[in-house]
Amino acid sequence: MLKFYFHTTPNPMKVALFLEESGLPYELIPVDTLKGEQHSAEYRAINPNGKTPAIVDEGQRVFDSNAILLYLAEKTGKFGGKLEERGEMLSWLMFIATGLGPFSGQSVHFRRNAPEPVPYAANRYLREAQRHYEVLNDHLKGRDYLVGDSYSIADISAWGWIDKAAVVLGEEGLAPYPEIQRWFANVDARPAVARARGLTKGLDLKAEFDEVARRALYPQNYPKAD
Repeated sequence: MLKFYFHTTPNPMKVALFLEESGLPYELIPVDTLKGEQHSAEYRAINPNGKTPAIVDEGQRVFDSNAILLYLAEKTGKFGGKLEERGEMLSWLMFIATGLGPFSGQSVHFRRNAPEPVPYAANRYLREAQRHYEVLNDHLKGRDYLVGDSYSIADISAWGWIDKAAVVLGEEGLAPYPEIQRWFANVDARPAVARARGLTKGLDLKAEFDEVARRALYPQNYPKAD
């Protein structure tokens, strides 16, 4: 059975949504990243980058959320879009992987988690996150889905980050982006979303963002001898 290494953050939630949409059987294996479990030798053998998510399927390891989505779409024949839309599909997946996701994560980090205020960085990453939202909002005008005329891994991938809009952008959240708001409401109403969210119930994961969590998430910020 496919093993799914999971945390409750946006990138693992994308994979959780695909698995719930597809009905593919899997074993859920929590990885408590705030405790540093992603740095164990056992987990690094699965994902050398020490991040979640990752999967192991019939001895095949796959890490990075969008790589996993592409792999699972090809494996199941579901949500991968039409062959003639392949370029568009890859473009939006990479837009999310290299732009929307990283800038959103850095916006949250510098506005909420940095040990001391860095106004330039906080402004830089917030504005870039907003710019990516604007690109996506413009693209969704007159569209129900990111690619073509059907729900796909592009929508699943974007959902994972757009779900955190209020944290990334502040109190206004999606209010300035009506097209994204409309699209998100449609995706978020899918029954598989509720099932994916339900995976977090009963998991004993660390919630406090303290010094232990900081060292687990950002070990490169600390001298190795510290």
